Amino acid sequence: MDQFPFVVIEGLDGSGKTTLRKGLFRLFDNLYGVMPLSVLTTNFLAPEVAADLVDGKYAPTEANRERYLQALRADKQATIELLIAPTLSQRPVIADRWLLSELAFFQVKHGQDPADTYRGLADAIDLVPDLTLILDAPTGTTMQRAASRSAGDSVRDDWDVDHVQTSVRATYQAITASPAAFPKIGPTVTIDANQPRADVLANAWTALLERGLTAELEGSIW
Repeated sequence: MDQFPFVVIEGLDGSGKTTLRKGLFRLFDNLYGVMPLSVLTTNFLAPEVAADLVDGKYAPTEANRERYLQALRADKQATIELLIAPTLSQRPVIADRWLLSELAFFQVKHGQDPADTYRGLADAIDLVPDLTLILDAPTGTTMQRAASRSAGDSVRDDWDVDHVQTSVRATYQAITASPAAFPKIGPTVTIDANQPRADVLANAWTALLERGLTAELEGSIW
């Protein structure tokens, strides 16, 4: 394997993204002796657009929509150039959300069609994920999980509500049903997030194995 994989984990709040990421961390560490680098969908590596990132996400309006889109372009370019690309020769990179979530957010909160948002971001993303794992579960399940998280985990009144999360899930499904229209998302695998955590991790690892995104080991790990 010439380099380690760039993996994205997508899903609604409460779908188990953090749990899966931690599980993948342990597998890569225990099996290969490497600890993946974790990045977020926004990493604030382009400080000149930091204010626009905050405004567009937490106070979305028609007036700041384009500035937010341009800020995301700058931030993703910086994240790829400064973090992801230099790291892949040494360790995997796992992103907690990436492009799919941005398309869904613009659809739901800014009223912008995913195809238009994609056109605004795609040419800034010159490194396509090797695999995007989408954790899918009914919104009732994910919202219940999100509400039960510790007090340190934020639950937003304008985001973690049924009609918004239902729209986000529907947008995920519509986008992944048309992969040719959104090639910079890369290959995707949808995993049933209602399964026990160990089964979710096993399915994710199997998806990596089937696509040759892990180095060969003697014997089987399952």
